[in-house]
Amino acid sequence: MKHPFYVLFALLPLFFFNCKDDKSNTQPLPVKTENRINLKYAQGFSFEDFTDYKVLTIKTPWPKAEKSYKYLIASKEQLAKMTFPSDAYDGVITDNIAKLVVTSTTHIPALELLGIEESLVGFPGTDYVSSEKTRQRIEANDVRELGKNEGINTEVLLELNPDVVIGFGVDGVNKTFETIKKAGIPVIYNGDWVESSALARAEWIKFFGVLFNKEKQADSIFNTIETNYLEAKKIALNAEHQPTVLSGVVNGNVWELPNGSSFEAQFLKDANLNYLWSDTEGNGSLKLSFETVFEKAKDADLWLSPSYFRSLEQLESANTLYTNFEAFKNKAIYSFTNTTGKTGGVLYYELGTTRPDYILKDLIKIGHPELLKDYTPHFFKPLE
Repeated sequence: MKHPFYVLFALLPLFFFNCKDDKSNTQPLPVKTENRINLKYAQGFSFEDFTDYKVLTIKTPWPKAEKSYKYLIASKEQLAKMTFPSDAYDGVITDNIAKLVVTSTTHIPALELLGIEESLVGFPGTDYVSSEKTRQRIEANDVRELGKNEGINTEVLLELNPDVVIGFGVDGVNKTFETIKKAGIPVIYNGDWVESSALARAEWIKFFGVLFNKEKQADSIFNTIETNYLEAKKIALNAEHQPTVLSGVVNGNVWELPNGSSFEAQFLKDANLNYLWSDTEGNGSLKLSFETVFEKAKDADLWLSPSYFRSLEQLESANTLYTNFEAFKNKAIYSFTNTTGKTGGVLYYELGTTRPDYILKDLIKIGHPELLKDYTPHFFKPLE
């Protein structure tokens, strides 16, 4: 899948604009009125507007990153007037981006919400794209296939010559993109997947707003998403019953499920559901024995997100012991894997990051259907 939870690749910070090497002749950038973007939840990036130019800082491009990355954004005319040390920025970008490459399906909804989807010219693994609007552009060959995310076809990418590539990485080291660096195409790390809350991840729409001079529009869109989320959370508090919840499946010899401090668990809490492992903390998933999970969750009311399984039959074929759970017997197992695009891409992995309000409402509808009688879930469906 082309999303940060399953497919990660590293793109090296690049330098796009030729700067003078003689630092003795360089002049500092003019100091202008500084306006910081209003970020309520996201901690992985920041933005400063100095009127004539902007500075975008990616503070957490991947977990445990040891450095931040700074990018200068200005018009071609303004850049022509500037001189600065060659190591001042990790990339220099013009503010009139016409051609863009993104590398995760989670980036696509932000482009569409901002009305800038026509700038997208290439993507690695186009079959994973679910959006009907972008699928039409792919089928019209307006968005080129760039191969696999782990080994992008640099020949095609260089032919496209995008103004910027939006990538994500696990450690900042990837030899494939040395070629892109030498070609002078800037790469900006998008670290939305590193954020620890759903609203923080959604707020990265403002990252694209900065790049395309649509800060106000991005802020307005996020405010709507936030309002929808918080209103749904308030509605969930009206539930009289708090269903118990199990999640995950056995992978190898262990049952993997979200820890209680994960953003997945936060969704369940905000939906007023009783996640049976809500009191756990830590990084990554919990890894428990089947016996431990069964003892605690055999009578759980709901079973959510049983990995990639698409039917009760598949689940039973994988492990007949699953049939002993009450949720299995009651057909109370829900998954997002059956909600796909035309070519099989899972919509949850594409749209879920930008629209956490949809996810929360889906979960409320599952656990408290009486509270959202007229709501139709976007992602989750019961396994048949």
